[in-house]
Amino acid sequence: MTHRILYTNATIFTADGTGADAFVVEGSRFHYVGTEAEARRAAGNDAAEVDLAGGFVLPGFVDAHTHLLMMGQALQRVALRDASDLSDIQRRLREAAAENSKSPRILGAGWLYSALAGEAPTRQMLDEAVSDRPVYLDANDLHSVWVNSAALVELGIDDATPDPIGGRIGRDPDTGAADGMLYETAAQQIVWPTLARAASDADRDAHLESAFEHYLAVGVTGAVDMAVQQDDVDAFRRALRRRGGSLPLRVKGHWLVTRRATKKDNLAQVATAAGLVAELSGPWLRICGIKIVIDGVIDSCTAAMKEPYADGSRCEPIWDRESLIPVVVAADAAGMQIALHAIGDEASDIALDALEEAHRINGPKDRRHRIEHLETVTRANVLRLADLGVVASMQPVHADPAIQDNWKSVLGDDRVERAYPWTEFLAAGATLALSTDAPTAPHEPLPNMYVATTRKSALDPSLPPNRPDYALDLADALCHATRDAAYSCRAEDSEGRIIAGHLADFTVLDTDPFLSEAEQLLTNRTRLTVVGGHVAFDAAVAAVAP
Repeated sequence: MTHRILYTNATIFTADGTGADAFVVEGSRFHYVGTEAEARRAAGNDAAEVDLAGGFVLPGFVDAHTHLLMMGQALQRVALRDASDLSDIQRRLREAAAENSKSPRILGAGWLYSALAGEAPTRQMLDEAVSDRPVYLDANDLHSVWVNSAALVELGIDDATPDPIGGRIGRDPDTGAADGMLYETAAQQIVWPTLARAASDADRDAHLESAFEHYLAVGVTGAVDMAVQQDDVDAFRRALRRRGGSLPLRVKGHWLVTRRATKKDNLAQVATAAGLVAELSGPWLRICGIKIVIDGVIDSCTAAMKEPYADGSRCEPIWDRESLIPVVVAADAAGMQIALHAIGDEASDIALDALEEAHRINGPKDRRHRIEHLETVTRANVLRLADLGVVASMQPVHADPAIQDNWKSVLGDDRVERAYPWTEFLAAGATLALSTDAPTAPHEPLPNMYVATTRKSALDPSLPPNRPDYALDLADALCHATRDAAYSCRAEDSEGRIIAGHLADFTVLDTDPFLSEAEQLLTNRTRLTVVGGHVAFDAAVAAVAP
């Protein structure tokens, strides 16, 4: 008989609406969850016992929208999210250049438009800090990259380089010269491949392992990677080989389909994804379907909005209905999940139109499609989404007041009053899955829960809340980040709850968040993370590790 472990002396949040104060793990799954007396009987005389010393147990968090390799990369780049202004950004770049004198390029991540105090980012600003080698700075939202003059040369971009479909090379309004900003597909199709070629497989393996390590240390046992490309798949496969067929946490992925010039080229990417879905369907790595980025982001005015931005500008979507619908219909017919990035209110119109067409053509079935982000959305589309059974995949940390000044100013009107309307989706009957979208935001789930339940800032808790009427109840927020996040990737039958028969993926926190002020979520710590019945992180061991 498989060895059993009895866990006692804990407060247990099952995410199933039932109470428990003990549980038994047999092999990789929960064998019994309930009272301590019954748990002891279920465990039997030969079971080992673990006293959790009053800890708070909940299902392992499932980060339903993240980017694993990018997260690992960002952890090694110059951190800029908290840079106060341009001079602070420049200072950090100079220090990084001095500390890494032999590095062929300087990479940074997380800068915010608000740090520039209304000034447009230019290559000259970065040249002032570092001019002798390329500098690449990912914006906080990962939808644009700010580079210096040396990087433009390395990328082969000059004043005559054409914009890619769905993207834009920033240009000086007076001279037309490339200004150092690369938006949307200009970042994805020019910068990303260049940096990928400059990195080795060993680099990517280290990035992935770093992401795994950091997630386990904060209680995350599953992740849905939302921009899987060939480098990611190869890194996942190597990790599986290194670890004898398993991974440190459970990974699901959506193959990124980028808009090409022809319908044939777009559909060829769906066929590639279908092959990966068939091939990679194991318990540790599963490709679920495709990801399509319909529009950009509000901060850089690249999200597709129904009305102009405050400066009078408009931005067309990356995917229009004519190009999108055949891809969505084909992927839906193949039984794949479809994740559609839609931040602007017009983008969610386009996404829902395409999904409705797939329903009409392919008929009824369990689809489990998702729309990602939904930062601005009309009330009518909230109802349409719920009626279609589409998962609302949203990220509380994107609503953090500390990063909202520019977001609000570029909209400049009552659209900011409908920012991130989580509770509207719940009222309409939709499933809400919460995630972090790391590395566009910190990967830790508890600060994410703080923003979700208070609409206040995890970065600066002194700031006033952002639309507090949209805040979530703590129990609900935890369920949306565990149970419903598992549902979002068709894993609800085995993950996301502490119930008999489910995989024994759980985390133990130092203290019970229901017994403290909300701010305690910012200081609570993960004591233990267990994946498939095996301890994957132990804070006591980590504290004494060399």
